[in-house]
Amino acid sequence: MTALWLPDELVSATGGRPLGTMPRAITGVSIDTRSLVPGDAFFAIRGEAMDGHDFATAAVKAGASLLVVAEGKLPALGRLTAPMIVVPDVLVALERAGAAARARARARIIAVTGSAGKTSTKEALRHCLSAVGKVHASAASFNNHWGVPLTLARMHADCDYAIFEIGMNHEGEIRPLVNMVRPHVAIVTLIAAAHLGHFRSLDDIARAKAEIFEGIEPGGAALINRDDERWGLLAKIAGQLAVGRIAGFGESEAADYRLTNLSLHADHSLISALVAGREVAARIGAPGRHVVQNALAVLGAADLVGADVEKVALALATLSAEPGRGKRHTLRHPDGPITLIDESYNANPASMKAALSLLDATPVNGKGRRIAVLGDMLELGVHSAALHAGLADLIAGTRTDVTLLAGPEMKSLAEALPEGMSFEYRRGADELKPVLIDIVRPGDVVMIKSSKGIGFSKLVDALIRQFPAGAGSATPS
Repeated sequence: MTALWLPDELVSATGGRPLGTMPRAITGVSIDTRSLVPGDAFFAIRGEAMDGHDFATAAVKAGASLLVVAEGKLPALGRLTAPMIVVPDVLVALERAGAAARARARARIIAVTGSAGKTSTKEALRHCLSAVGKVHASAASFNNHWGVPLTLARMHADCDYAIFEIGMNHEGEIRPLVNMVRPHVAIVTLIAAAHLGHFRSLDDIARAKAEIFEGIEPGGAALINRDDERWGLLAKIAGQLAVGRIAGFGESEAADYRLTNLSLHADHSLISALVAGREVAARIGAPGRHVVQNALAVLGAADLVGADVEKVALALATLSAEPGRGKRHTLRHPDGPITLIDESYNANPASMKAALSLLDATPVNGKGRRIAVLGDMLELGVHSAALHAGLADLIAGTRTDVTLLAGPEMKSLAEALPEGMSFEYRRGADELKPVLIDIVRPGDVVMIKSSKGIGFSKLVDALIRQFPAGAGSATPS
């Protein structure tokens, strides 16, 4: 495997001191022994719940090439003889390694933030840019104070493109991360009522997201959703920061990357878009209007980093949804198939609307029904009850036949649903599970949507276990 770091490079980058016989090369970087690959350097960072130094022996047994440990923890490591880089603070050392990796990179860098669609857009960029070069991107949603430097430290010097997801719950969290990443293009997907419990208004959320523009490289670009109500505010902030170019994507006539034609289907979409003044047609393998919006951001970013837009557009055809973010499973009931749409990873009012629209557009088989299984949207603060109750009108405007609800916040929606609408409410996922298993029948389309902390992935797993034949394979597109 190609070396990611030479030991002397990593020692210099972290500002640490070597201890023991260094390996010839380091092929990866890890902070978790469960996913550590032989040859990785293990950074023993201290988290909120666990201290990586407690897993140093496990890291060595898993094949770590060396350990990066804190000076103050050396006595506790006892007789461990593995090679080490000793530093004052392991998280700071990881940040320094990330900064060094960014400094040596030749890649065109794209950073993505937003209230919804961050990870899906990042994964779409990873997928499509892989058609035109070597791509590096964060694993899962590694978008916080340790995930971003870890992703940077894992970046090979010779990659052509690198994509970073940057998240936040509070003001000031994006700023230090984007100053490490220093993107050539910074994307804001959407401003919506996610984490509204930590902010006074959507404008305040927009201002916090706009911190991503502060780290853009000279001559770089801000790429903003032109259909978003906060486009003007975001563009104004980017302008005040003297961002080299401010571009928009969307349906608006003023968008630089503009949707000109759209045909939505149950398992894919067909689009035409104006990109840099020329018409580009594409088939998008993953369904949903919100996925189309992500695709426009992909085409815009590809153009802004100088990639071959035609090849990127072709790659959209093989795009598929991620687990928890719209992935489809065809389940086998003894009397016929069931379609399961897994949206269990995250939820806010905007993504609820997108998921319900996706359910509405998915055809049932025979006498099947559309079943919405909805759990709490977290971090909405004092706005939570009203925003959950507000979903009632949204559901009423769709062809949803049955609504299953769970979670303390979803009680507000249960109380707001009109008489005559078929629904069941339970306190949590465990109580809802037998109701769901009992109610599903052949031909149904089941969409499961909630914030991750509610544990609705249990419901996805329960359905797959109950009706396993054919489970795990995405619906063909």
